Amino acid sequence: MYQFTGYAAKAILSLRGGIKVYNKENLPKDTGFVIACTHAGWVDVVALGVGILPMEIHYMAKKELFENKLSGSFLSSINAFPVDRENPGPSSIKTPIKLLKEGKIVGIFPSGTRSSEDVPLKRGAVTIAQMGKAPLVPAAYSGPSNGKELFKRGKMKLIIGEPLNQEDFAQYSSKEKLVKMTEALNDSIKALEKKLEQL
Repeated sequence: MYQFTGYAAKAILSLRGGIKVYNKENLPKDTGFVIACTHAGWVDVVALGVGILPMEIHYMAKKELFENKLSGSFLSSINAFPVDRENPGPSSIKTPIKLLKEGKIVGIFPSGTRSSEDVPLKRGAVTIAQMGKAPLVPAAYSGPSNGKELFKRGKMKLIIGEPLNQEDFAQYSSKEKLVKMTEALNDSIKALEKKLEQL
């Protein structure tokens, strides 16, 4: 279902010019990884999934989206899994860590870097990558973010940053590592957003 939905979305988006993807070669090939992409609306999620096909992303999605049986069933079929954002606990990270250890890709969407609200989510992405012993890949998207904007003109662009590897932060204690990697992720996403503005 993921591949069918992904390629169907790709075909639909191609009618408005498709998505230009930069630096796709930065994506790790032989291991699971966490990808953290900027987020302003649901189109960003679709754009990232389409942009890195045929790779499949397992998305963290708020548990409320699974309350409806039909939508919950569909989300599960396209690799989404529920997370309680209001009361995140140890169970919230069990699923993504298990996926990483199986060599899968976990997608996390902090809000845009201009907002301070995304810091806990960025820290969550780093924590999951650390506990799953996996690379953390920053990404940024620019273009329409909702259905209304999708029907207007405007390029859709996705840029993939260089992975932040666990061994590059091995000299730090666990707490310091969390801080340093979160700072590195934040800096990298900001730099990617600036680069997108010039492309």
